[in-house]
Amino acid sequence: MTRIPLQRRTLALLAVVVPLLALFIYVALRSGPLAPVAVTVATAENRPVAPSLFGIGTVAARSTYRIGPTVSGRLQKLAVEVGDSVQAGQVLGEMDAVDLDERLRAQEAAVRRAQAVLREVQARQQHAEVQARRYRELLDARSTS
Repeated sequence: MTRIPLQRRTLALLAVVVPLLALFIYVALRSGPLAPVAVTVATAENRPVAPSLFGIGTVAARSTYRIGPTVSGRLQKLAVEVGDSVQAGQVLGEMDAVDLDERLRAQEAAVRRAQAVLREVQARQQHAEVQARRYRELLDARSTS
């Protein structure tokens, strides 16, 4: 194995490193953070300026309203989109009536149960009045049963 003299090895290393370093510097100056900034040059002109208002911020409505259905259920059809203007009385959507019949039957059954409880309470009241009258009559007659 032959040994390359130190001077030839150094020259070979420099022959590779110097072009790479030059390429790196060229790229850094042309497209990196040191790249020149593109500037547009224009001649100043004297023209009237129209007044304008510019600002950064959020556009918000003067008043907002939370709306919702009066009964719970599923929405079948939505007639408006977010941001649409609506009028008083306008239909915004339609509820799905899939479970309304069941809920109606359940409410009717609850009404029938309440009416039965009312009849029972009225019967108890009537019985209590009859018993109270009987006890008064017995007391007036100074009798016992």
